[in-house]
Amino acid sequence: MGSTYGENIRLTIFGQSHSPAIGMTLEGIPAGEKVDFEALEAFLKRRAPGQNAYSTARKEADKPEFLCGFTENVTCGTPITAIIRNTDTRSQDYENLKTVPRPGHADYTANVKYNGYQDAAGGGHFSGRLTAPLCIAGGICKQLLMKEGIRVIARIAAIGGVKDQGELTEAVTGKDFPVMDDIQGAKMQERIAEAKADGDSVGGIIDCAVLGLPAGIGDPMFSGMENRIAKIVFGIPAVKGLEFGEGFRAAEMLGSENNDRFTVADGAVKTETNHCGGILGGITNGMPVAFAVAIKPTPSIAKPQQSVDLSTMEVTELVIKGRHDPCIVPRAVPVVEAAAAIAVYDALLARRKETGR
Repeated sequence: MGSTYGENIRLTIFGQSHSPAIGMTLEGIPAGEKVDFEALEAFLKRRAPGQNAYSTARKEADKPEFLCGFTENVTCGTPITAIIRNTDTRSQDYENLKTVPRPGHADYTANVKYNGYQDAAGGGHFSGRLTAPLCIAGGICKQLLMKEGIRVIARIAAIGGVKDQGELTEAVTGKDFPVMDDIQGAKMQERIAEAKADGDSVGGIIDCAVLGLPAGIGDPMFSGMENRIAKIVFGIPAVKGLEFGEGFRAAEMLGSENNDRFTVADGAVKTETNHCGGILGGITNGMPVAFAVAIKPTPSIAKPQQSVDLSTMEVTELVIKGRHDPCIVPRAVPVVEAAAAIAVYDALLARRKETGR
């Protein structure tokens, strides 16, 4: 499985949704780095299930247990390995999915790839549950980046067609429902409730920005910052689209409109706009790295759906059991932050190797 990411740090995620535990190993973090475990647990709590009406009823503490990599709360230079125990599983709810795949889910493709031996319970290794260990690694990287004056923030930009208002700023940090406009946030929650009541689900868009990242990070061609971020962001289940800066809107603009004019501010080169999303030629230009992520509706819905029984090769009706989010967007916000932090920290280490500092 392609469960490893990174060049200068190496992240490997392991486990299944209903296995005794899930976890991660993170290699390459320098020795001597202090990590605030309380802050890390608070970050993980933002992703944890069972906290409100718009998330799954499955309740997990998502408290990480570190097996190695630290002496007290300081990195010791060896690989960091941590697990999160799964304590609230109901695998019997997934018995019918062994041969009848959910539309929109990886059940069918996993069955084909692994010859029917895949773990169907909770989606196995394809479950969004595996983003919890991703957040362990990302939470650590976020803290290390903050020591460098680099912050990673994200917000819900839209859910079910309801859009947030205003530009993304650090004012969103600490909000239970991370939007700039709380009135629009309430409308989004109403939209989720409507879909849930109808046995359905909704998707949305997440905006993310990396602030304080200096110019010169990243490489041309296949190791550009867009490439690095895209590879890990597309490892998040349910991500179906990604755009940097103006993204697809740039295709409708004139060059004179899309080009960011250079200027000088406080003795440094800046741009007056940020249509490029802070990246030119795969390399950061000193402006915020800004991107948007499209999240599809949760495929596990209460409405009956047409599927195929793979044991008989006959069309059948599927009724999905289990506990599922009517919208995963709110819980995916810290996951996107985590992914961005890992990609940026990995690229930052690459730059240090080049410059020796």
